[in-house]
Amino acid sequence: MKPAQMATLKFFALLFLLPGLAGLIVSSMLSTHYLDTLPKSPAADQMRITPRNIHGTLVYQTVEENRRLSLLEDASVGVFLFGLGLGFVYLAKWGIVQALGAEDEEMEEHTSENAGESMQVSRDLEPEHTSPLH
Repeated sequence: MKPAQMATLKFFALLFLLPGLAGLIVSSMLSTHYLDTLPKSPAADQMRITPRNIHGTLVYQTVEENRRLSLLEDASVGVFLFGLGLGFVYLAKWGIVQALGAEDEEMEEHTSENAGESMQVSRDLEPEHTSPLH
C-alpha cells in the first residue's frame, strides 16, 4: 500500500474515531445530567412517563428526551466502531508494510553475509600456487 493511501486511511480512521468518542462523552454527560435533574417517579403533568435506567436508578423522561439520547448514543457508538474498524485495518496494513520492510532488510543482510562467506570458502578451496621449483 502506498504511503499516501496509508495516510488517507489513518486520516479517515481518526476522522471517525474522535467524533464518535466525543459523542459518547457527550451522551454520558447528558445521562448524568438526566440522573441529577429528572424525576425518579412518573410525572404525567410534565409528560415524563418514559423510564430510563441510568446506573441502576430509574428516571422518567419525555418521549423526545428518550429519542434524542438514544439517537446520540447509537450514532456515537456506530461512528466510533466504524473508526475503530478503519483503525484496525490501518494497523494491519502498517504491520504488513513494516514486516515486509524488515524482511527485505533481513534478506539484504543475509545475502551480504552469504556473499562474504562464499568468497571466503572459495578462497579456501583455491589451490595454493606453488612454484614447480620446490
